[in-house]
Amino acid sequence: MPDMQHLNDLVIQVRRDILRQVHKVNSGHPGGSLGCTEFFVALFQELMDRKEGFNMDGKGEDIFFLSNGHISPVFYSVLARSGYFPVEELNTFRLLNSRLQGHPTTHEGLPGIRIASGSLGQGISVAIGAAHSKKLNNDSHLVYTLCGDGELQEGQNWEAIMYAAGNKVDNLIVTVDYNGQQIDGSTDNVLPLGNLKGKFEAFGWDVMEIEQGNNLEAIMNRMKTAKSKTGNGKPVCVLLHTVMGHGVDFMMHTHDWHGKAPNDEQLEIALSQNPVTLGDY
Repeated sequence: MPDMQHLNDLVIQVRRDILRQVHKVNSGHPGGSLGCTEFFVALFQELMDRKEGFNMDGKGEDIFFLSNGHISPVFYSVLARSGYFPVEELNTFRLLNSRLQGHPTTHEGLPGIRIASGSLGQGISVAIGAAHSKKLNNDSHLVYTLCGDGELQEGQNWEAIMYAAGNKVDNLIVTVDYNGQQIDGSTDNVLPLGNLKGKFEAFGWDVMEIEQGNNLEAIMNRMKTAKSKTGNGKPVCVLLHTVMGHGVDFMMHTHDWHGKAPNDEQLEIALSQNPVTLGDY
């Protein structure tokens, strides 16, 4: 059984890491990072079958690709607190010559980062390629990717979604951060996405939803169900209903904090709502 107290403590600590990273350099994307904190903790702490250390080929283990790379603060925090690199390195977020750039890059060899992701709309395509590679190598492990809902306004996604179903890429789980917000406003105001569940199903995917996308236990239970649906001839899509800025009351339910750092006073308020648990870096 998972240690839920430890996992919930880790969620709170990751939120603190996110807030402190973007505040220090007055730059970054806290909103989506906070909204996906529970998902990342569940994925890296409980759901993925991971090897010790990091190998770029990913053979013999589950692998993950972050498509919406702007939420790098949560990705870096969870990678560090899962042992990929020292937690203290979070101090270098977005600094010149740091391995922790604003959008993940591969040229500095940061453990856990498999693709450079900042240009939106490409993660599903990359994940499909990796899933094909696992099949060719008789590797039964899974490929996970996370993309934003606003990102699905990009046409390349739908070519990839059609391809995955047509070629029975059934070792793939695509999770959509379904928060209804993007940089310029709500997705409904910018470009409505319509019935995403119906669209994925029409394209031949097995689709499920996690209504409580900021509930750690709900995520773990439903993602285990998603895993059970793999290997049946269809790719799997999970619509993860999250709240942008979750855990900080003045950042929630708005696109205003998509890409804005808190000032000193706002940071203290936000941190007071997420008291230190496992120790700041």
